[in-house]
Amino acid sequence: MTSLPPSTEHVRAVTEAYLARHPDERDNLTMLFAALDGTDDPTSRKTFPAHVTCSAILFNGEREVLHVLHKATRKLLAPGGHNEPSDQQLRDAALRELHEEAGIPPTAVVPLVGYEDIPLDIDVHAIDASPSKNEPAHYHVDFRWAFHLGTGHAVTLQEEEVGGYQWRPFAAVASPTVRAKITQLA
Repeated sequence: MTSLPPSTEHVRAVTEAYLARHPDERDNLTMLFAALDGTDDPTSRKTFPAHVTCSAILFNGEREVLHVLHKATRKLLAPGGHNEPSDQQLRDAALRELHEEAGIPPTAVVPLVGYEDIPLDIDVHAIDASPSKNEPAHYHVDFRWAFHLGTGHAVTLQEEEVGGYQWRPFAAVASPTVRAKITQLA
């Protein structure tokens, strides 16, 4: 059986469900809608000027959020990255990235209640050109999925891409939009 990436219809449906909660953010997602209206796969890292990525916002029992040090950007961010053909839904990409980068399997987490099928946040941010990857400057439209960590699961880093990690309290979460949304949940 051939794996297919998340369909344009799936991305659009998830986006519209998110915007039903956050209608004031529609104008922020014009690049996403342009990608969805185009002919290229919006989840492919070769779709420019913008494509979809996914991240996992992972909460522990101490009301902290996992951040990993991405070697490519030298920034502490949520585990996440590009979609792959094996990711049938956007949430699957976030779970795969969490497992790859932090060693936490999908079976060790549960979605935040009320966010099983809707991301906590969708953020659009600029990415510098990468001549070594033959990629121009572009934008990531990052779908950020929220999960709770089960007990007894330690972080085990993928050392090729990740150089460290921190559990940060809600007030110190790197993303201002995620920080604002989780503060509202608290």
